Amino acid sequence: MPSSPTIRRNCSQLRVHKPLNIREMILLAASQLAEAGCESARVDAEILLMHVWQTSRTDLIIRAMDEVPEDIQQAFQMLIKRRERREPVAYIIGEKEFWSRPFMVSPDVLIPRPETEHLIEMVLEQFPDRNGSYQFCDIGTGSGCIAITLACEFPQAHIIATDISEGALAIARSNAESLNVSDRITFRHGDMLQPLKESDGPFDAIISNPPYVAKHEMDDLAAELDFEPRGALTDEANGLQFIEIILNEGVKRVKPEGLIMVETGPCGLPETPAQLTMKKEIIDLAGHLRGGIYQAG
Repeated sequence: MPSSPTIRRNCSQLRVHKPLNIREMILLAASQLAEAGCESARVDAEILLMHVWQTSRTDLIIRAMDEVPEDIQQAFQMLIKRRERREPVAYIIGEKEFWSRPFMVSPDVLIPRPETEHLIEMVLEQFPDRNGSYQFCDIGTGSGCIAITLACEFPQAHIIATDISEGALAIARSNAESLNVSDRITFRHGDMLQPLKESDGPFDAIISNPPYVAKHEMDDLAAELDFEPRGALTDEANGLQFIEIILNEGVKRVKPEGLIMVETGPCGLPETPAQLTMKKEIIDLAGHLRGGIYQAG
């Protein structure tokens, strides 16, 4: 005998409110995120569930058929809704890994990216003595990921890190304290190299991931970047203005034969100033230009 409309409606309601297991919860959330245009929908769903439930990916796999508690389901769905609006996962959970270390992030700072790890690789390559008492400078430190990573990798080094944003510096200071290197990093508030004192340096190297997205490129960026500080992304011009400032002003701040290392993107690199020599272009595994290493003298 055919079911009545009332019975069909009740069955549907039961299906909606049926407790979901971990596997079902992740699949459902991943489907929602994929429909919203999130490229790594399954991974995003897993990360958000791990965050809400304070568990590991291994546990999610082992316990795939376990039911998810209702309070966890509700909290998880709230985060999924935020991600559906294309808010970056790092801002939702308040953390991003860089060089295998956790960094606190907020909308005050650019989210650390794997591309920036090329700069760390280059510093390690150019300064092979990990116990050297180097003087480094990080211009536009943001979350502090470059300065703090260098302090961790070079336990005798001292780093001065600048940023125009007080909010960013607050995040960077917190990260330095969390990773136990705050005693070897001096944070300065101001634009580019302006907050450096006359007594600072000379530096063995100045390192920077400056805003290098050209203004005309901004409209073509992923929706997630709308949540990130615009001033940390673009110079509102051709993408080269801040790089040029770092090169032209930085050469006065490094030791003889000292280095300046900058990250870049599609805008490329500016003409090399007369006081500097292009020592090496930074090329990623895909063959794309990711930055340059310049030497004074």
